[in-house]
Amino acid sequence: MLDRITELMSSQSTLEGIQSDLGALSTTEQELSTGYKINEPSDDPYGASVVVDLNSQLSALSSYASNISDGTAWLNTAGSALSEITNMAQTAQELVVEGANGTNSTTDDQSAADEVNQLIASIKQAANTQYDGNYIFSGTATSTAPYQAGSDDTYQGNDGSITRTIGPGETVQVNTNLSTLLGNGSAAGDGGLLDTLETISSDLSAGNVSALGTTDLQNIQTNLNTLEGMQANVGATTNRLTDASSAVTTMQSSDQTELTSTEDVNMAQAATSYTADEASYNAALQAGAQIVQESLLNFLSAGA
Repeated sequence: MLDRITELMSSQSTLEGIQSDLGALSTTEQELSTGYKINEPSDDPYGASVVVDLNSQLSALSSYASNISDGTAWLNTAGSALSEITNMAQTAQELVVEGANGTNSTTDDQSAADEVNQLIASIKQAANTQYDGNYIFSGTATSTAPYQAGSDDTYQGNDGSITRTIGPGETVQVNTNLSTLLGNGSAAGDGGLLDTLETISSDLSAGNVSALGTTDLQNIQTNLNTLEGMQANVGATTNRLTDASSAVTTMQSSDQTELTSTEDVNMAQAATSYTADEASYNAALQAGAQIVQESLLNFLSAGA
């Protein structure tokens, strides 16, 4: 009886060893197959929770990076349009200075007035600049052109803000309210750039040297100062997004490194472990087969 108990215990121990070696072999095989050392939460509960947190952080950082990229492109588009408008306003300023000298002929003044009218049309066209199918100077009415071609200079957009979230609790406005510069034309008499340029055109046509050299010159300089402020704001916001982009990239790199360290398997080590686990499993199988063979012989001997 004691011999049978000993044989049973030996068989049970061998079977447990085989099962243990098979489990280790299966785990290593799965690691080699997937490339991850955490394939189920039970593999490493704490590590699995860390992986979930890191993936969540990386997802948020990816969203911030996308917002930053989009906001930067929006601002770059606005900056280019503002530069165009600045160049055209400066050209108009030069025409005002020439007209104020009183040396131009009537024909020269009329030609200058016609050129200013062309500048007005070009400035309104620049104001209708789009990015990704959206009018960037229409506030939140991005599907509506802010200014119409022709004599109607009424602003068609609104003063809504377009914002992008670039970090936890950090939001920036990426659009510029161009209507505060351009205004609604001479019909409104609001002193905006369109109002100023239309008045300049009229004064050039009339040869009104006095107005050109005083009020007109002062007004367009005021408009240029406003433009300069808008460009500075766009530049400052762009720099802020550049800094935010660098910060997000750094955090993404850090989180990705930690994620890799936590969940990725060392393939060289796993391959070595697999070889060892396979050898151990085969040895256990051989030992088990030997025990079964000896038990069978003992059983037959006892029966004889």
